[in-house]
Amino acid sequence: MDLPTQLLTSLQAQDLPLPSPTWLASLIAARNPPPPLASLVATARARLLASDLTTPGLLDASYATSHSLPPAATAAAVAVVLPRAVVVQVLDLEDVSRSRWEQVEELEAIERGEGTRGRRVVRLPVGGDGEGEQGEGEEGNDRQGQGRGPGSGPVAAEPGAGGARNATHKLVLQDARGQKVFALELKRVGRIGVGTTNIGEKILLKRGATLARGVVMLEPSTCTVLGGKVDAWQKPWLEGRLARLREAALANGPE
Repeated sequence: MDLPTQLLTSLQAQDLPLPSPTWLASLIAARNPPPPLASLVATARARLLASDLTTPGLLDASYATSHSLPPAATAAAVAVVLPRAVVVQVLDLEDVSRSRWEQVEELEAIERGEGTRGRRVVRLPVGGDGEGEQGEGEEGNDRQGQGRGPGSGPVAAEPGAGGARNATHKLVLQDARGQKVFALELKRVGRIGVGTTNIGEKILLKRGATLARGVVMLEPSTCTVLGGKVDAWQKPWLEGRLARLREAALANGPE
């Protein structure tokens, strides 16, 4: 097999979306002579996972058409089973197992220099060298902090990370053709979570995954988190998250 074919075969074996011939040719021609196949595959994987799947010319046209969500599935009133695997990217996610007010209060606490670690509340120093304050009624059972080396300051936990095992997340996903769909964890998927999942991260929806009334049902057996991040999306999402949560909480009233 020639080099482009070998590269495509390797990417396909990793369940990655297949790039267009033009994109592939530019990747190979970037270095002369081309690097070893393993290096090319690693570079192609990193760039694909860091790219917007809807970018014109990125993906092979036939692949994008055949490996997208069925148009009728996003609005179907009955359950639809995906006939083939589809790679999607994360546009938004929310922990729906916690009230929005609870999440707002936690984010505001972190903005004030406070955070949670293990079972206690710590106050992070803001421009000073003060020690963290132990929360009232706790005996300092900081299991997550055990084994930290000397000089390691307290670290604020990512909002939502504390209840990750029991959390339920709602996501907005987008396929290569730009179709958007909601997704909901039917069973806990370990690599999905606020503070864990990046915006633009790619998820493989396996053949047999179910869409119920246009919502993808996520569970470990029918999806695989491939990784990645679109930098241009991640920072604005993080910066606007508190404002969005506060607005939604105010609109819905006390939860």
